[in-house]
Amino acid sequence: MVLGIGQLGFQTTIASAVTLSGTGVHSGSEVSITFHPAEADSGIVFQRMNGETVVSEYKAVSSQVGNTDLCTVLGFSPATFIATIEHVMAAIYSLGLDNLLIEVHGAEMPIMDGSSAPFVEAIEQAGVRALATKRRYIRILKPVRIESGASWSEFLPYEGGMRFEVDIDFDCPLIGRQSWKGDINPSTFKSELSRARTFGFMRDVEKMWAAGRGLGSSLENSVVISDDNTVINVEGLRYAKDEFVRHKTLDAVGDLALAGMPFLGCYRSYRGGHKMNANALKALMSDPSAYEIVESTPSRQRPAVREAIAASAQ
Repeated sequence: MVLGIGQLGFQTTIASAVTLSGTGVHSGSEVSITFHPAEADSGIVFQRMNGETVVSEYKAVSSQVGNTDLCTVLGFSPATFIATIEHVMAAIYSLGLDNLLIEVHGAEMPIMDGSSAPFVEAIEQAGVRALATKRRYIRILKPVRIESGASWSEFLPYEGGMRFEVDIDFDCPLIGRQSWKGDINPSTFKSELSRARTFGFMRDVEKMWAAGRGLGSSLENSVVISDDNTVINVEGLRYAKDEFVRHKTLDAVGDLALAGMPFLGCYRSYRGGHKMNANALKALMSDPSAYEIVESTPSRQRPAVREAIAASAQ
């Protein structure tokens, strides 16, 4: 069983190493990643490998985020960056893993089926091990909001743990305006968000290919919308009509995992995306009066997040 946010007072790591292989959605190249156990307070660390040589290493925190145009990237140079980390980070964050070393043989994560479900399955297969160090959280103390045109994102105080309220609004009859709202825990993430796939429009495919992006995209890993506003995937949508907003929420969970520890509060966004998520997190972290670091006191009877006590940020 995987214990997640609010269910375990101590930090965790994976119980045994596990490897996944697949295609990079933008490069079109075959890539593989291996999750390794890590010690307490290590955080989530990505290493880009060339054979046995470490090309680059990044801790999964907001200060290491580079490009956010089509995905979330750690690092700033194509020779060393690690791209498309959001689906992996969403699984890690939602299942309550605090410490991992992730070896990446390639420049990006494998896209798998376009969702977080394969990474959830891999973590559950490997199992989770508790460490003898208390988990720390970021508790939101006051609203922090950013805006960009008609789009906006904000953090709000919330006593119920970690909550996401995401709205999207596309000028497309198939999508239109959709909302997803809920508290994030392992059960909710697995059942309501983890299987939601990335999506795109047929009309954008040639432009992306010309720009050297989306070379690994296919109907096996993306929901594709035709010019007449229909889903061309034979199997259709996994979540009735709102797989689109569920995937945008999944992306937001993965992007905000770069806080470096779970947050206790509510994240709301309207017409957001990777860039908005990253900028909202940077705005939060740049205002020390907007949050505090707390430690959890483990309890068998009550959720640890309700037992949070103030602690120093040291």
